[in-house]
Amino acid sequence: MLLPMTRRDFLALTSSAAAVTALPAASPEVDRFFERFYTEWVRADPEAASSARIFPADEQASLDGKLTDTSDAFAHARIARARDGLAALRRFDRTTFSVDQRLSADMLEWLLNDVVAEDPFLSYRLPLNQFGGVQVRLPSLLTDIHPVRTRRDAENYLARLEAFSGKLDQASAGMQERAAKGIRAPAFILGETVAQMRRFTAPEPAKNILVTSFAQRLDKVADVAPPQRAAMIASAERIVRDAIYASYRRAMDGLSTQQAKATDDAGLWRFASGADAYAFYLRRYTTTSMTAEQIHRKGLDEVARIESEMAGLLKKQGYADGPIKDRMKKLEEDNWYPDSPDVRARVLADYEKIISNANERSAAAFDRRPKAACIVQRIPEFQEANAAANYQAPPRDGSRPGIFRVPLVGPRFSKMQMRTLAHHEAIPGHHFQIALQVEMTSLPQFRRSNPFGPMSAYTEGWGLYAEGLAAELGWYENDAVGDLGRLNSELFRARRLVTDTGIHARHWTREQAIDYGIRQAEVDRYVVMPGQACSYKIGQLKILELRRQAKTKMGARFSLKQFHNTVLANGAIPLTLLERVVTAWSA
Repeated sequence: MLLPMTRRDFLALTSSAAAVTALPAASPEVDRFFERFYTEWVRADPEAASSARIFPADEQASLDGKLTDTSDAFAHARIARARDGLAALRRFDRTTFSVDQRLSADMLEWLLNDVVAEDPFLSYRLPLNQFGGVQVRLPSLLTDIHPVRTRRDAENYLARLEAFSGKLDQASAGMQERAAKGIRAPAFILGETVAQMRRFTAPEPAKNILVTSFAQRLDKVADVAPPQRAAMIASAERIVRDAIYASYRRAMDGLSTQQAKATDDAGLWRFASGADAYAFYLRRYTTTSMTAEQIHRKGLDEVARIESEMAGLLKKQGYADGPIKDRMKKLEEDNWYPDSPDVRARVLADYEKIISNANERSAAAFDRRPKAACIVQRIPEFQEANAAANYQAPPRDGSRPGIFRVPLVGPRFSKMQMRTLAHHEAIPGHHFQIALQVEMTSLPQFRRSNPFGPMSAYTEGWGLYAEGLAAELGWYENDAVGDLGRLNSELFRARRLVTDTGIHARHWTREQAIDYGIRQAEVDRYVVMPGQACSYKIGQLKILELRRQAKTKMGARFSLKQFHNTVLANGAIPLTLLERVVTAWSA
């Protein structure tokens, strides 16, 4: 793979020499502010610190032994810290900034304003839920992110295990406080969360992933002798059995009690400030000012366009009759993996082949790619029934690669959408964008691994753009089934616009959303993450719009590789700032 691109490399590709020399000199004071504020922010969040790995060894090790507070008091303290950051940022004279510094300042202001704007809606954030609750994030932190390379790492792992039950109890208390205010998750969400927690606590403690993952990695640690290794594994098993499982039982009891009083009303509309909250989340996740009605109508238009294209391709493949949904179901059934004892291993191996092939082919459209490798892993079994495929970025220290994580619930597995999923989550999608961002050492640290909040419209928009790019580049030649899988994936993202706004603004029920063509686990995701599902299509459409505008303006001067360099040059940014960057480049 090529070396990671520096900021200077990007400027050379995207700006003329005359334009660069005309820019103001960089302000060292604001660079120091960016660094100081980011460092203080991450220091207050030990779990984020374990992902970022930016501190000196001793301080990093100390943070790696702690968990982040999940209380509302901590959330309010975070908002106060954001307000202080905004006040400090606004004291600078931005006319003295370089172009890059102005972009960084504008991005930081957007992010911190977003943190502050959530203040009235904090109670709507559910600390326990089936998709991103504490009971999901903590096992993921320990098994996927927490390093186990030294004895100190192993001791920190055990320290975090000891603190696990306290954090889960804190999250349970947060759910009870919300219920006392009449803010409850829908009954079906509470039921799904309890069922997931039961699956997590079903194995004997020695076979729980918190123990087995630890034991597997500890076996490779050179400075832990066999007797000490056995003692540490025994400690992990004891903590899981006596503390963690007990806290899960307490949490399940509390959620079951709430479920008895909950309804199946799903949308934010059911709360007093629900409409305002939904408008906030749409802005957060799309980084636009689009209303729920505008997004709903855009979704309907995109659904009609994509279904029309699919109908023609399906007819050519001999699937001519019936609704698109039924024809795609038949196509999927005709493309199952054959049943076999090792089918999951075959699926994972095929994903590896797809990624390797995509990496080779991507040279036609990308001249800069991340240094980090990308691997495929199965999502832990206790979580996968409620999980979607996802990508985990590599840390800056290079201690592990980027990870494309896939659920393999089964019992049957379709080949139809494997390629487009790999192109979205891995190459040229999230891995190319996120891993490259992590490796851009000349960006301010907060822009390399944004700890302030999501940039979903950019990151997910890029992932969906990458899916379509694969088709444009001819990667589906002689693979009509795979291309239909890609279109079905895009149709799914268009339907998300309709469904998410339907649930939270139009009083759709869970059953209406499922009947519209969205599987249950996805519908439940939209219920607990309002607005996030809208980010994919809105982001993709903006990137395509900017590409069309640049091609029109530049004519023969337009280069697809340089367009991609320009879009990727600044890491994840709000779509309004991306438009500014691409417009400046094309001019």
